[in-house]
Amino acid sequence: MPLYEHVFISRQDLSNTQAEGLVEHFSSVLSDNGGRLVDSEYWGVKTMAFKINKNRKGHYAFLRTDAPAPAVQEMERLMRLHDDVMRVMTIKVDAHEDGPSIQMQKRDDRDDRRPRR
Repeated sequence: MPLYEHVFISRQDLSNTQAEGLVEHFSSVLSDNGGRLVDSEYWGVKTMAFKINKNRKGHYAFLRTDAPAPAVQEMERLMRLHDDVMRVMTIKVDAHEDGPSIQMQKRDDRDDRRPRR
């Protein structure tokens, strides 16, 4: 099955448990449609570059999935209809990277950046 990565932003006035509950809800939607959640990360509340629906901050979540296209389309449709989700981005990837995403790594662990002047 194809591999996907999803990032979604939910409203800032949700609690952390409610934001993490959204991840569980959408993973159940995937499993009901024949897909599976490989990994999920909750990135926490982050400040956005611009306002979305009058919100300056949002809860960011990252999902790695292994699902057929109809399951992903159904999950995206439900995300767009959900009142708490502000933005969704889905990317099809060839392979999932091992370990935590770049957002969850410490700055010391990022060796691929060029040195400062």
